[in-house]
Amino acid sequence: MDRYLEFILNHYWLSIALAVVTFLLIQEFFDTTFKKFSSVSPLEAVTKMNDGNTVVVDVREPDEYKVSHVVDAINAPLSKLNEQLVKLEAHKKGSILLACQNGTRSAAAAKILTKAGFEQVFVITGGMQAWEVDYKLPIRISKK
Repeated sequence: MDRYLEFILNHYWLSIALAVVTFLLIQEFFDTTFKKFSSVSPLEAVTKMNDGNTVVVDVREPDEYKVSHVVDAINAPLSKLNEQLVKLEAHKKGSILLACQNGTRSAAAAKILTKAGFEQVFVITGGMQAWEVDYKLPIRISKK
């Protein structure tokens, strides 16, 4: 035990780094274990869209949405999502697919929606970047 204490005192930066990394790993474990939404690939998203009772919500800002978006997607920017929950209320029981540019904003939006009581929330893995570039799925492009 004395050797551990000596190591910690001599290498306090390494000890702090170990504590931070351990904390982050535990936090990530709990986030993935207890999250109430799922991730789907763009191809799985298309399958869900073809099933019917599914809506696509694009959580990017309006200027990003105007450049290109999934056909029939609803634009509800993450920055204003809490204000637009009323607009999405009709889809509370159905499936909601969330898209953003690369998948990070849609995960934050999924947490907001699940806390608001939405039951079937799915994040499109890789976002619009994967949708357009990797899978080359159809998009709507606005004319400037």
